[in-house]
Amino acid sequence: MADLRQRLIASARRMTAAGLNRGTAGNLSVRVGGGQAGFLITPTGMDYDALEVDDIVFMRLDGTPTGRRKPSSEWRFHRDLYVHRPDAGAILHAHSPFATSLACLRRDIPAFHYMIARFGGDSLRCAGYATFGTQELSDAVLLAIADRRACLLGNHGMLVLGEDLEQALALGGELEALCEQYWRACQLGEPVLLDAAEMATVLAKFASYGQQA
Repeated sequence: MADLRQRLIASARRMTAAGLNRGTAGNLSVRVGGGQAGFLITPTGMDYDALEVDDIVFMRLDGTPTGRRKPSSEWRFHRDLYVHRPDAGAILHAHSPFATSLACLRRDIPAFHYMIARFGGDSLRCAGYATFGTQELSDAVLLAIADRRACLLGNHGMLVLGEDLEQALALGGELEALCEQYWRACQLGEPVLLDAAEMATVLAKFASYGQQA
């Protein structure tokens, strides 16, 4: 598991380098399978550059932590997502500038661009606000991210599910880019939205997108 812990640290540092996080904000986790069902998660209140392998916390799915550090304060929605979403191999939460700006408006992102379908639907939902680290927030997240790979958190930030750490990081970057594009388009007027039929076509195309023969 030491190698997976090191990969988690490297991915967390890449979040900062990509501009998704600053300081100790946000958190990142990865599922651990086999005989040790649970997940590894970044510790609370620690700068990613200072992390060592033993700082990464192992959490059982019953919410029991193991290790020398306390887990991220947001461990509840990580745990609940791993329990309810078997497709989640890694979870990224960040306070990136544009996603957070839209989240503070508590605004869903509609089908202004076909790449919205990258996240599994014809919109990106914004979860209702709840205090960080609470079960109420986790419950709101489960509703907002149903049938999606990402959502915004009201007055908070973004949340992304990936098959693994690499995909979670890539999707986090794509979501922040879409949030910036939507924010900029709204400065000029009301974006023209794609209709349900077109988004259904795009969603069907994304089912095989990127697959090589």
